[in-house]
Amino acid sequence: MALSIWEALAVFAAGVGAGTINTIVGSGTLITFPVLLATGLPPITANVSNALGLVPGSVSGAIGYRAELRGQTGRVLRLGVTALLGGLAGAVLLLALPSDAFDTIVPVLIALALILIILQPRLAKAVQRRREANGTEPRPNGGPVLHTGLFLASAYGGYFGAAQGILYLSLMGLLLDDGLQRLNAVKNILGAVVNGVAAVFFLFVADFDWTAVLLIAVGSAIGGQLGAGIGRKLKPAVLRGFIVVVGTVAIVQLLLR
Repeated sequence: MALSIWEALAVFAAGVGAGTINTIVGSGTLITFPVLLATGLPPITANVSNALGLVPGSVSGAIGYRAELRGQTGRVLRLGVTALLGGLAGAVLLLALPSDAFDTIVPVLIALALILIILQPRLAKAVQRRREANGTEPRPNGGPVLHTGLFLASAYGGYFGAAQGILYLSLMGLLLDDGLQRLNAVKNILGAVVNGVAAVFFLFVADFDWTAVLLIAVGSAIGGQLGAGIGRKLKPAVLRGFIVVVGTVAIVQLLLR
């Protein structure tokens, strides 16, 4: 499908915005997906094109957060395997289920994730007090509960992906004893893994628009660097507030679709 110059500029700008917001918190799909639909692409084609195009943005954002990734290689590898399997499952579901299959449950999931984000400092302190009372140590990789949650969040990410980063941050913030910025760096790696495995799958089995993919890819790569520059400077409380605002907007937009 041929895009006009104005449509191409809109898709590129949406890619920049999505790459920026994905690196800071997530929900970039809520910028790019409506723009692709507005150009006339069918929903599934738009979704697949979007997933392919956002891969460079995820990689760019992860590179921008490389300082916060130091010392987390083992964690990233373990959680990355879970994310890869979940992302592949979600990509398969995209082609097997109706396009509106998650419309009801996703806003609820995001709302629960936002509640966890807001309560995370208090919950973390409560968990720490309980550990001290019981003489136990936190699991460095979150244990089976975190892996199960990340698998399900990654399956959703491979399926559609809006606010997937918020789900990751809420799960890791609750179950891992680490700073929000370091967890955000891991989130960017997991996003890159999910988008990447979904993209490879879609290359062989789904229809997509190469022009849209390339425009979003270039834009999101630029946005990834912008997002890393902004996100790494935010204090944890400010970053948490930004996550809540973006997540609330995501819920409203999903309910209005």
